[in-house]
Amino acid sequence: MVDYGTLEGMAKDKENDHYPELSAPPESWEKDDLQEPGLYINRELSQIAFNRRVLELALDGNIPLLERVRFLCISCTNLDEFFEVRVAGLRQRLKLGLEQVFPDGLTPRETLYHIRQAVLILMHDQYQVCNDSLLDELIKQDIRILRRQSWSKKQKAWLHKHFVHELMPVLSPLGLDPVHPFPRILNKSLNFAVELEGRDAFGRDTDMALVRAPRSLPRITRVPSSYSTAQYEFVFLSDILHVFMDELFPGMTVNGCYQFRVTRNSELFVDEEEIEDLARALQGELQGRGYAEAVRLEISNDCPGSVKKFLTSKFDLEASEVYLCDGPVNLNRLSEIHDLVDRPDLKYNRLKSYIPVAMREDASIFEAIRRRDYVLHHPYDSFTPVVDMLRQASVDPEVLAIKQTLYRTGVDSVVVNILIDAARNGKDVTVVVELRARFDEQANITLANRLQEAGVQVVYGIVGHKTHAKMLLIVRRERGQLKRYVHLGTGNYHQGTARAYTDWCLLTNNRHIAEDVHRIFQQLSGLGKVQKLHRLLQSPFTLHDSLLNKISRETAHAEAGKPATIQAKLNSLTEPHIIRALYRASRVGVKVQLIIRGICCLRPGIKGLSENIEVRSILGRFLEHSRLFYFRNDDNPEIYASSADWMERNLFHRVETSFPILQSSDAQRIREDSLQLPFGENVQAWLMQSDGSYIHNSGIHNNDDNIVMLHAQEQLLLRNNGHKDL
Repeated sequence: MVDYGTLEGMAKDKENDHYPELSAPPESWEKDDLQEPGLYINRELSQIAFNRRVLELALDGNIPLLERVRFLCISCTNLDEFFEVRVAGLRQRLKLGLEQVFPDGLTPRETLYHIRQAVLILMHDQYQVCNDSLLDELIKQDIRILRRQSWSKKQKAWLHKHFVHELMPVLSPLGLDPVHPFPRILNKSLNFAVELEGRDAFGRDTDMALVRAPRSLPRITRVPSSYSTAQYEFVFLSDILHVFMDELFPGMTVNGCYQFRVTRNSELFVDEEEIEDLARALQGELQGRGYAEAVRLEISNDCPGSVKKFLTSKFDLEASEVYLCDGPVNLNRLSEIHDLVDRPDLKYNRLKSYIPVAMREDASIFEAIRRRDYVLHHPYDSFTPVVDMLRQASVDPEVLAIKQTLYRTGVDSVVVNILIDAARNGKDVTVVVELRARFDEQANITLANRLQEAGVQVVYGIVGHKTHAKMLLIVRRERGQLKRYVHLGTGNYHQGTARAYTDWCLLTNNRHIAEDVHRIFQQLSGLGKVQKLHRLLQSPFTLHDSLLNKISRETAHAEAGKPATIQAKLNSLTEPHIIRALYRASRVGVKVQLIIRGICCLRPGIKGLSENIEVRSILGRFLEHSRLFYFRNDDNPEIYASSADWMERNLFHRVETSFPILQSSDAQRIREDSLQLPFGENVQAWLMQSDGSYIHNSGIHNNDDNIVMLHAQEQLLLRNNGHKDL
C-alpha cells in the first residue's frame, strides 16, 4: 500500500489550506466533559476506512483469487453508494445553509474537504491493487485482461468484426452543436468525450462529440479460444470503443477519446406529510433519480485540461469534485469475471448449510417450535426452515392469519410468492412493505402491487419512520385455541442475502414475545397509543433508553466492585449518547468488547477514558450483518438480537425490534459464536486504534507456534461441518 503521509501531501489542494486538520485523539482523559470533539471520529471518514479494509481483502493471499477480485469491486461499489448518499447529503446541507457542527467538530463543508483527501488515497490504492497485483496474478492463472496496446492482429480483426456486428448498431454518437446540446447523462453510465477535427456531411465543423455506452452492452467480452493464447482472455468494452471510435465518425479525425462517468444524488425526497399516496409519489421520484444532481465526476487520467473543464462545467461541479482514474473509470466491471471464469479452485468452496433434524423435509415446523425455541445462524444454518415455516402456514387449514414485514426480498422472491398463495388459499395476510428501502424502492413497489392484486392487505408503515424490523407472525388454531408462532431476525427475508450475510433469527411461540409482535403489527397497520411490550425493545420508543439503562446498570455494578461486561456486535456505532455512556462505563472498569463491521465513531484505548474498550472489525467471505447485545448483569446475563444498529437513524427514525434470547443454551451459543470468538487470540481481525486506523492482527506474531491464525468465519464453517443436532 501507498505511504499515507506522502499521498496526503499529494492530495491536498493548496487553495484549501484554511481547512482544519483532523482532531488527534488525546493520549489520556481526566475531564468530565465527554462532548469534546477529539473524543469522536468523523462518521464519513470512518466509512471510508471501512472501504479500505474491504480493499485490503483484495490483497489477502489466503483468499481465492477471483474472490479477491470481487472484494476490489465491492470496495468500488461501496464508494459509489457513499457518494450517491452520504456526499450527496452533505452537499444538500450546504445548499440549505445547514452548517451545524458534527460531534467530531467538523462542519459539512470541512467534512467534504477531508472526504476528498481520503478518497484520493483510496482510489489511488484501488487502481494500484488492480494494476500492480490482481491483473498480474490473474495472468499467472491463465486469465488475461487484454488492454488495447497488447492485441495481436488476429485478435484485433476479430474484435473489429465484433464491434461492427454487435456494438456499432447499438451506439448513437452525438455531435455537440447548438441543435444538439449537451445531453442528460445517466447516473454511473459509461460515456466517452471525443475530440474531433474536420467537417461532417452537412458541412458542420464540430470539435466535440459524446458517445454513450448503453447498459445493454456487456462491459467485458470474452475472446474466443481460437483467438486466445490463454485459457481465458477478456477485453473491456471501453477498450473496444477506444480503438474503433473513428468508425463512428467517418471522414473525420478523432484526436482524443476519454472515458468519463458521473455519479448523482440517489436520495429520494418525498414530503410524506403532504402526499396522499406514497407509492405514487415515490414512483414519480424514481423516474428522475438517474438524472438528479451530480456529486462526482470520474475521468480517465489522460484527459486534457480543456475537456476536463468542459465536462466539469456541464455537470455544474467544482474541480474538487473531479477524480482521475488510472484505468477504466469503473473497476466494478471486473466483477463479471468471477461468473465468466469456470475455475472452482479460484473461488470459495460451496457452502453447505445445516438444517435441524426437527425442521427437515416432511416435518411439522409448528410441532418442533412447540417443543422448544430455535435460533438459526445464517448462512451456517440454512434459511430453508424460515421459508418452510411460511410455506406450511400457507396451506395449513388450521392457520388463520399471517403478518409479515418486508424490507428487502429480491426481485423474484419465493417469500412473496408464498404470501400470494396463502392469500389465495383463504388466509388473512397482512404485509408491511417498506417502500423507502434505499435502491429497492422500485422492486418493493412492484411486489406491493403483486400482493395487493392477490388480496393481501398491504401497509406501507409509518409516516416519517422506515419499518426496518424483521418480523413474521402466524396465527394458528390448535385444540380450539389460537396460538401464535413468531420469526424474528436481524436480516431480511431474502434467500440470496441469507447465503451471503451472517444473521441470527429466533423461531418461537413464547406467549409474551408473540403478544409483543402482535402489538407492533397493530401499531404499523392501525392507530393508537404506544402499547407496553413484555419482552421486546422497540425503536423509536424504548430501545434507546433501554440500552442506556442497561449500560448504566453495568456501570453501577463496576462501581460496586462487581465484574461487569458489555459486548456488542454491530454494523455501525455513531449515536453520541451511547458512546458517552460506554466511555463512562469504561472509566469505572466495565470491560467493553465491540465487534463493529463498519462505521465506529468511538475512540478506543484512551487512557483514563476508553482503555477498557476494545473494538474489532470482522470482514470476510460473508457480510457480518447481525446485531447482538450482551450485558453480564451481575451474573444474570441478558442477550438481545436486533435489527437495529446503534445509530441515530435506527434508534429514532425507524421502527426496529430487539428481542431477548431466553433459552440459556441458545444464548450461550450466540455469545460463543458471535461475541467471544472474534476476540480469540487465533482469529484474524482488524483492531481499531484510537486515531481511527485499523491494524490487521494476522500480521502480529504470536510466540506460541501452535496457534494458527484463522478467520472467525472459517472457524464457524469448520465447526458447522461437524454440527450436532441440538
